[in-house]
Amino acid sequence: MQVSFACTDHGLKAPRNGEHSKQNATSPNTTTHARTRFRTVALIARSLGSFTQRYHHNLKESTAKLTGLVVWLFFSPQVAEQLMTIAYDSGVNLFDTAEVYSGGKAEIILGNIIKKKCLKGSLQRMQLEYVDVVFANRTDSNTPMEEIVRAMTHVINQGMAMYWGTSRWSAMEIMEAYSVARQFNLIPPVCEQAEYHFFQREKVETQLPELYHKIGVGVVSWSPLACGIITGKYDNGIPETSRASMKPYQWLREKIMSEDGKKQQAKLKELAHIAEKLGCTLPQLAIAWCLRNEGVSSVLLGSSNPTQLTENLGAIQVIPKMTAGIASEVDHLLGNRPHSKKDYHH
Repeated sequence: MQVSFACTDHGLKAPRNGEHSKQNATSPNTTTHARTRFRTVALIARSLGSFTQRYHHNLKESTAKLTGLVVWLFFSPQVAEQLMTIAYDSGVNLFDTAEVYSGGKAEIILGNIIKKKCLKGSLQRMQLEYVDVVFANRTDSNTPMEEIVRAMTHVINQGMAMYWGTSRWSAMEIMEAYSVARQFNLIPPVCEQAEYHFFQREKVETQLPELYHKIGVGVVSWSPLACGIITGKYDNGIPETSRASMKPYQWLREKIMSEDGKKQQAKLKELAHIAEKLGCTLPQLAIAWCLRNEGVSSVLLGSSNPTQLTENLGAIQVIPKMTAGIASEVDHLLGNRPHSKKDYHH
């Protein structure tokens, strides 16, 4: 089981030792309270622009959404600091990292930047002793579910995290974790990290909505630009300085150059016309399209330079323009809208 971390600055105090165990962890009141608090985190993590600190106590007044920043840190600490500063100054307060990013260096660099910047009291409150959300990635499917849920509950009860979520889990696995938590008076997951973009829709749009409505599990989506494919930079081949040109990303190169990849590029050219009509770029359209989904709590961005990050953050201004008509037009061009259970009832 791999673990990734999300650090946010949302003004909530870390739980004291045993705080979650004082009550039934999955009783209606406690569970609802936990989900409400996490949704507060998610909403703040989605808010940008007009959403300022004074609105943090009345989230219903704002419909703004914001994204999180994935701290991969394949680049220098100086660039990482620059990107994190731009992101935080723009309203982003969700930073996602994992031990597999840059061989563990990403976590060290993230901690050093937080120490240096003292981002709005994060250092004083956190002291880097806990993170807000711990994500469990089931790399070993043989690990008993009860063991995973107990481990995550222990992490939270020890004050090292406030919530836990899942990453790349199936809807059935998430429901199993929730059932185990109820059975043994443990703490259930509150969100799932899932890939979601124009060309990857099935799981988020057909499998997870039921969990969102029944038990409140939201989606923290990643790769909204499909590893850069949706930026449009590959429409005339593989640029020498692109990710797909690097040896470790041979799989991406092959994907782009395949027949399906060429068809995707053709569809992106058509989608670019919709973006132009809305007065935005194709990446901004793609990110706003992800955020318009009610079950998506936050979209994680991976940026390699300030210009790219600033452009992507501009997607927040596009969300109000994502009307039902525009969404329908996008669906028509993509031709890949999955059928949900609700569709079959009509």
